[in-house]
Amino acid sequence: MKDDYRALLKPEVINSVSGLSLISRVIVDGYLSGLNRSRRVGSGLEFSQYRGYEPGDDLRLLDWKMLARSGRYYIKQSEIDTHITVKFIVDTSKSMLHQEGEISKMEFANILVASLAHLAHTQGDAVGLLTVNDQKLEALQPAIGKQHFNRFLYQLLKLRNQGKWPTGIASEKFHNRSDKELIFFITDFYENDGEITNMVKQLKTSRNEVSVLHILGKDELNFDYKGQVIFEDLETGTKVKVNAKEAKAEYLRALARSMTKTREELLANGIEYELFTLDSHIGEVLQLFLKKRFIIS
Repeated sequence: MKDDYRALLKPEVINSVSGLSLISRVIVDGYLSGLNRSRRVGSGLEFSQYRGYEPGDDLRLLDWKMLARSGRYYIKQSEIDTHITVKFIVDTSKSMLHQEGEISKMEFANILVASLAHLAHTQGDAVGLLTVNDQKLEALQPAIGKQHFNRFLYQLLKLRNQGKWPTGIASEKFHNRSDKELIFFITDFYENDGEITNMVKQLKTSRNEVSVLHILGKDELNFDYKGQVIFEDLETGTKVKVNAKEAKAEYLRALARSMTKTREELLANGIEYELFTLDSHIGEVLQLFLKKRFIIS
């Protein structure tokens, strides 16, 4: 998979609507060109399954050969033949400002979300956005069209990381339980008492698909620090000095336990979990989108 987009990861590009749009387009186009054949299938193109005819269906999609063989009416159902709602819930607490190299978790999340939204936009799907911390919750209701997509990118870029993840917030603020939608929840899982995990679990219904994209820095994941290191909690301002060599083993054990517990809880509730580090290729998440979109459509 091409890495062309990495050359665009500069502050002046990442933090403008036109730049973010360019990066997302390069990522999506590069990913799709790497496939042996496009999976974006619509009416009149390649199909993957049949379904029974329903009143109101386009008669041009009837498979007459299947009718002749079975005596029943079947529609050629394309892999993506209906439009859906794709909603992004983004953790905008201050811990998402953690930076490694030239990119922060929040900037990485913005690129990730913009790329997924660009792919959804090209499919004709409605995209919506919620950015959340305990100081402010902002929502952009799902819609389609180029103008809305640009507004979506603008909303991403104007967000401000503040405070921490809120506690005791009702899941109804994040979605309508009767809606059929695909939800992507983007967070670094910086939580004190399972408040993020519990919220994510409340999002899952029989009518939607929920995927959690867990973002960590590579140094966070591997504890690649040397000597005496001062760590600062970005959400509280608390600082602690540790000997990296002495702390590494216990830190890695605690992190592994926490991630395993979170992953198992989510999977037990039918929620997809994917880990991304700040050096992960963002194109990898697009395959997850296509898989989930096919399931829900």
